[in-house]
Amino acid sequence: MSFLNRKLFVLVVVVALVAGFTGGFYFAQYRDMTPMAAVKKIINRDLGKPQNVDFNLFWQVWDSLHQKYVDKSKLDDEKLVNGAIKGMADAIGDPYTVFLEPTISKKFQEEISGSFGGVGIEIGKRNGTLTVIAPIKNSPAFKAGIMAGDKILKIDGKPAADLAIEEAVNLIRGRRGTKVTLTVSHNNATRDVEIVRDTIKIPGVEWKMLDNHIAYIQIFTFNQNVDSEFEKSTKEILQSKADRIILDLRNNPGGLLDSAINIAGWFLDKGKIVVSEDYGNGINDKFTASGSGALKSYPLVVLINNGSASASEILAGALHDNRGVKLIGEKSFGKGSVQELVGYDNGSSLKITIAKWLTPNGISISEKGIEADIVIAVPEKQMEDGTFELGIRDKDAQLDKALEIIR
Repeated sequence: MSFLNRKLFVLVVVVALVAGFTGGFYFAQYRDMTPMAAVKKIINRDLGKPQNVDFNLFWQVWDSLHQKYVDKSKLDDEKLVNGAIKGMADAIGDPYTVFLEPTISKKFQEEISGSFGGVGIEIGKRNGTLTVIAPIKNSPAFKAGIMAGDKILKIDGKPAADLAIEEAVNLIRGRRGTKVTLTVSHNNATRDVEIVRDTIKIPGVEWKMLDNHIAYIQIFTFNQNVDSEFEKSTKEILQSKADRIILDLRNNPGGLLDSAINIAGWFLDKGKIVVSEDYGNGINDKFTASGSGALKSYPLVVLINNGSASASEILAGALHDNRGVKLIGEKSFGKGSVQELVGYDNGSSLKITIAKWLTPNGISISEKGIEADIVIAVPEKQMEDGTFELGIRDKDAQLDKALEIIR
């Protein structure tokens, strides 16, 4: 039995990461579980069924298919059961609660371990449509012109409207050096983008000194290396002449919750709430800052946009609610929920939302996102003619506004 089948993972901020590294997941805890049996034959029709649900219709349809369908060779009992279970999960209407059939479940596990090639984007669902949360800096998708907010209409010609996130990931991923074509729409303009898959190398943290002793810090993702990279950057900032900070979380699709909490600890007093986990039954788990607070006295503004998701939203919300830090840019993506991955004996699994994340002030991140205090949209003309450059003065209106505010 595989590791996935023997353990129950709790995954936080599950947004399908289509890149060549481990990200978008927080392995908070796992515990032993008793796997469910694979479908061998249909037995115990009445075993354990809810008392207030009549399953007669299900079995009537089942029997009708087996008795009357013209091509009996196409009736695979395991596929029928998997399809029924998938439909049950889909009926909830939560794009992050999904039943994964064995082949997709296996590839999902490969994604968690990072053993795959990709194009360097993170995708989610917005209003039921597959949407690019953010392209990873310098990834194949980034270089091909994929932008945050692009709607994915087709993958290699296959319509994406009815695909679950994991199914889309399965189609986009592939061997390094192979190609995939995404049909995307941005502001009602549709285009085909051919991308060559590769193993993705992702920067964690970069910083530079701007005029007037302003430290400009970019966090690109919350991966396993970001804690040490941020600590190194912080030590350099503390030894420099910087006396104000701009923290840029734009196009950061998230990652490890622990990293977001640890970085918040550089800016907040020990014990301050960073985020709460709401299970919907009156039970909340609170996660608090435990760092040194070495940067807490520095004036600070934070940049966000619709490519800021999950751990980025958690950090932005914590700084906003605890310190009144101004958020500049655009509303964040809105992905802040906890998924539990349950493995079954036939290799399938169920990814189910068990909780949502709340900012210290009790605001739900999930779906709604975090509003910017000062809304600055990137001029569409700059996006079209390629003159917008994130992080470059006079070519980045959001950064220019942050510089104006923090002076």
